[in-house]
Amino acid sequence: MLRLSWNTKSGMGLAALLMLLPGLLMAGSTEVSLGRFDSDALPLPMGWQIIQLEKHVAPTQYRPLYWDGVHAIESQANRSMALLGRKVEVDLAATPVLCWRWRVEDVLKKADMKRRQGDDYAARVYIAFALPSEALSFTDKAALSVARALFGDRVPDAAINYVWDNRHPVDTRMPNAYTDRAQMIVRRTGGNDVSRWVTERVDVKDDVIRAFGSDKARPILVAIASDTDNTGEKVRAGFADLHFVGKNDACNF
Repeated sequence: MLRLSWNTKSGMGLAALLMLLPGLLMAGSTEVSLGRFDSDALPLPMGWQIIQLEKHVAPTQYRPLYWDGVHAIESQANRSMALLGRKVEVDLAATPVLCWRWRVEDVLKKADMKRRQGDDYAARVYIAFALPSEALSFTDKAALSVARALFGDRVPDAAINYVWDNRHPVDTRMPNAYTDRAQMIVRRTGGNDVSRWVTERVDVKDDVIRAFGSDKARPILVAIASDTDNTGEKVRAGFADLHFVGKNDACNF
């Protein structure tokens, strides 16, 4: 069920921006590359765009960087929030697994994903989905209709956020503090892995089925982010090598 307390912090205000994002990725091979970043591609890699959701909130800063041997995107958040995203078309039947590298230089101290006031993350990878009509209940459709009447077509059907948290155990899953159409999944937690690159591998198809009950979900946008506008903290993070692979294929780092 979709609660009608809507907020762009949930990442649910991005669908209308898809037309602005250059580049289109098709799943026709074993690997679908989203972010093999070139540190010389200034100011930003082709196809990626900063998405500032709330104009009164300072945007998180992003730049390409060759960081400890890895071509990456560096994010710096200081009481700020913005996403760096790109439009995608990925066939989850063929390539359901998302792989990436990331790092944080510290974890947030005051964040708490259970509370709206704590809805900040040192690092997160966000995926927005379109769902078939039959995957949405009557209540969901009614609530989405109301939300879109208020906010327009920028409200997607569903979203998953893979987050680097500060307190909850790995694989904690819960709705976003603002809307249960955005699911939060903890991939890293705490400070044991700070200041070094670590790799992730997630089965997006399995996760979206578990969260929203549909095996026909269609990814339409992938974004990375660091945000600290609620807690007022500062954080530095990095993201690299985002790519989809087949269920039984190895990640390519």
